[in-house]
Formats: sequence, C-alpha cells, structure tokens
Amino acid sequence: MRRYEDIIRPRYASPLRRSLLGHTVDTAYERGWSTLANSDLLKAAERDGYDLLITTDRNLRYQQNLTSRKIAIVVLLSTSWPRIQQHIGEIQNIISTLAPGAYHEIEIAR
Repeated sequence: MRRYEDIIRPRYASPLRRSLLGHTVDTAYERGWSTLANSDLLKAAERDGYDLLITTDRNLRYQQNLTSRKIAIVVLLSTSWPRIQQHIGEIQNIISTLAPGAYHEIEIAR
C-alpha cells in the first residue's frame, strides 16, 4: 500500500480518497501542513514516509528543485472534480507505475 499526500482542494479530497481504494490518502490540511510553503510540504511528506504527492499546482516544478526528491509528484491539470473524476482510471494507472522521485502531469480535458 502506498501513502499519498493530497493537496487538492479539501472538498475534492474525500471523493479522490474513495476513488483510490487500497491506498492511504491524507490531505495537507488533515496533517496540519496547509500553511507550509511547497518546499516545506515536500520535506514533511518525505520525512513522514509518503510515496506520492498529488496536487493541482501547475507551478510546482518551476518553483522547486525536484531533482533530488524521493517523493513522486502527480499534477492534475484541473481543479474541477467532475472533470478529474472522468480520468480516475488513468490516474490510478499512472500512480501505480510511478518510480520514487518521478514527476508526471495529467491533462484533464475540458
């Protein structure tokens, strides 16, 4: 079982959690990390043993040096839960094959 940190808007965390059965999904808010800067959030998630960060922050790769990260990162290129929901199968396939430190953006069609 992989552990995921999800910094998607809190209203989407519960549906995403239900869609990723067999995985532990926590939110930054639940962990008390909602006020952390991205660099500190990544450090905290790695320190606490998370395998993957799921976010909708398109700028993360431009704001952070991700080359030495152990945590994999998936960026969902939409904040719309109805649109994200249509891509759950693709999201599940991608997260099941990511290597530690990988970075992947998932295009979410409008």
